[in-house]
Amino acid sequence: MKRRQLVLVLGLAAAMVAPVQAQQFFRIGTGGTAGTYYPVGGMIANAVSQPGKIVATAQATNGSVANVNGVAGGALESGFSQSDVATWAYTGTGVYEGKPKVTDLRMIANLYPESIHLVVKKGSGIKSVADLKGKRVALDEPGSGTLVNARIVLAAYGVKESDIKPEYIKPNQAGDKLKDGALDAFFFVGGAPAGAIAELASSGTGIELVPLAGPQADALRKTNPYLAVDTIAAGTYKDVPAVQTMAMGAQWVTSAKADAETVYQITKALYGKAAQDTLAAGHAKGKFITKENAVKGVGIPFHPGAERFYKEAGLLK
Repeated sequence: MKRRQLVLVLGLAAAMVAPVQAQQFFRIGTGGTAGTYYPVGGMIANAVSQPGKIVATAQATNGSVANVNGVAGGALESGFSQSDVATWAYTGTGVYEGKPKVTDLRMIANLYPESIHLVVKKGSGIKSVADLKGKRVALDEPGSGTLVNARIVLAAYGVKESDIKPEYIKPNQAGDKLKDGALDAFFFVGGAPAGAIAELASSGTGIELVPLAGPQADALRKTNPYLAVDTIAAGTYKDVPAVQTMAMGAQWVTSAKADAETVYQITKALYGKAAQDTLAAGHAKGKFITKENAVKGVGIPFHPGAERFYKEAGLLK
């Protein structure tokens, strides 16, 4: 009798423990709350979570570099990264030159194009990157992809960091300082419209976007093939006309150590009808998050779980 009671007790204990063990927590490192990564990350987390099985959460971070380092160190299960940063980390090039390669970095999906924004006050007289010399310019925080790209853009136009008065702050802080006249310009790399810039443009503070075009931009794209010609359409920001700039892909990366079944289920859920409808309605960049775009511009290996889904969908051989 005692043996049967013991078996019953153990059986009940196993039944109570099993769902807890089965539930997977999957953190997504995003960016600052005023950018595009954070709201898109929140939408994706809600869309791919499966009660009792997978709980995905979006976490605010400093951005691409911080996310890749978080994934590499095990502090995050996954994160968003600019395509250049992800490729540099995996190959030990660019900002990862001389540092250990992040060889376990794996792709879940290419998401949407990220535009390089250079924001100034209307009537500032700043018409090109070269005009930034001697000006107060925010380049975003260390750990952000924006800081990496801002430095590359400045160099392409012959502007050294010592030629400007740099500030290393997030775009929402930069927007406040620009509004107050305490800053002349700021860079931000993200899907348009970006919350901080849209808020600034709608607040009565007239803004302009400085074009990134001409021979300097052409040369920059030649040496950095992940960059593409991009246009921020007229009306994306209040009273701002269309402007030519450059863009690269926003990508969702994870570790090779992440559970294959979990990544498969997350990828499958992301491209299900409910998630696709939510993303398309929730943000201007949501309509770019399709399974067809997921496999474009990828410079690192896919995670086996994601690869399985794309093969089933006929997108990878």
